[in-house]
Amino acid sequence: MPKTTSPAPDLALLARAAKSAAAKAYAPYSEFRVGAAIWTDRGLFTGANVENASYGLSNCAERTAIFAAVAAGARKLECVVVYTPTPGPTAPCGACRQVIFEFGPEARVVSCCAGKARIDTRIDALLPGAFGPADLG
Repeated sequence: MPKTTSPAPDLALLARAAKSAAAKAYAPYSEFRVGAAIWTDRGLFTGANVENASYGLSNCAERTAIFAAVAAGARKLECVVVYTPTPGPTAPCGACRQVIFEFGPEARVVSCCAGKARIDTRIDALLPGAFGPADLG
């Protein structure tokens, strides 16, 4: 079982965990292996993208990690690190941005890659004007 959170997440640790998770991705169709590592109120969780022959049933690494965390009792997302084996970083897709916002409306989002470039931002910058729980009254 994951530990309860401690201080701020170690970005180097999360980046290594995301890269390791990418190696476990199931991506036989696109061969685009993505890994994510997240820091929550229950500690560290990882996820990889999982493709399906029926493409619409595939799941991104970020959501895989978040769903695993929620299943373990986590409810607050502090940081998401995404790794792609590309020369430049790739930001989360729209669906992932929405799910990240649900559990971490102030979450830090870092995209890293095989190259040296990084995107380091917050979810509210990636998803301005987001629809969230507060909008339901």
